[in-house]
Amino acid sequence: MGGYPMGSPSPAGTGGAPGALPGHVPFQTQPPSLPLNSCLFSNTPQPWRHGTFGRGAGAGGMGATVFVQPLDLVKNRMQLSGEGAKTKEYKTSFHAVRSILRKEGVRGIYTGLSAGLLRQATYTTTRLGIYTILFEQLTKADGTPPNFFMKAGIGMTAGATGAFVGTPAEVALIRMTADGRLPRDQRRGYTNVFNALLRITREEGVLTLWRGCVPTMARAVVVNAAQLASYSQSKQFLLGSGYFRDNIFCHFCASMISGLVTTAASMPVDIAKTRIQNMRMIDGKPEYKNGLDVLLKVIRYEGFFSLWKGFTPYYARLGPHTVLTFIFLEQMNIFYKKFFLSA
Repeated sequence: MGGYPMGSPSPAGTGGAPGALPGHVPFQTQPPSLPLNSCLFSNTPQPWRHGTFGRGAGAGGMGATVFVQPLDLVKNRMQLSGEGAKTKEYKTSFHAVRSILRKEGVRGIYTGLSAGLLRQATYTTTRLGIYTILFEQLTKADGTPPNFFMKAGIGMTAGATGAFVGTPAEVALIRMTADGRLPRDQRRGYTNVFNALLRITREEGVLTLWRGCVPTMARAVVVNAAQLASYSQSKQFLLGSGYFRDNIFCHFCASMISGLVTTAASMPVDIAKTRIQNMRMIDGKPEYKNGLDVLLKVIRYEGFFSLWKGFTPYYARLGPHTVLTFIFLEQMNIFYKKFFLSA
């Protein structure tokens, strides 16, 4: 079970149905009590998980966020550093970490955690829930999974929908993580994500919660097309090589490959999203007209490669976050089956 290609010839003498892998149990006889094995990227359809997968994925993402939130904060600070042709606040990501710890302490590095958790609860639950449903709907009756391009299309659809749902939490996260870099008299001073959402609605209008929605959805399309499809494809390739088993080490390697591709592809869109969601009104006018305006100004005033500011923390976050998300998801699925399905 997992990422092995269906229809591989069974070695002589191993028994089982023609074309089955050694020890492979046909889908129709697999009970819900089997361990979760990254069903999102499995070649075997598992429709019994529809009801719990989205909620479990969101909770798994929240668990992973506790560990990677500092990387998100550093990435956001790097993307805002040097904005508007100002002197860069941070030379490197490591310089940013040292500076934040020195000025704001350990608590400062976790600023915006509540917003990060809400983002996972909304964005990840929607994204992965939709992805797995569409994945299984498009899996053929014989167990053949969707091809690479279909996976990419499913990822784009799931990502864009999840991004729309999660944009309010994203706006709050960007503002909360950026606050510490401002002079005290200019800080917004949100106490938590719910305080941020309430104040944004009251002070700037409810539509401000969806500011930057278009670049957020565009980023999600790029990230999901690259991340979900390349992770699935990388995992299938690694398992097919015969040197890997479907375990945490395989998941780690596949997520690192996927993370590299995803980071390079999505960072220009991500910096546009970050700056639009953090921008202020100047003399009644927004700092940026749209995402394209952000990209053009970054290239003009800061240089072309500034579009990839924060690459190191972004990449360091993306790969481990994927691994941690599925580690938490597997444990919660085991817990669910133990205490609920067995009841």
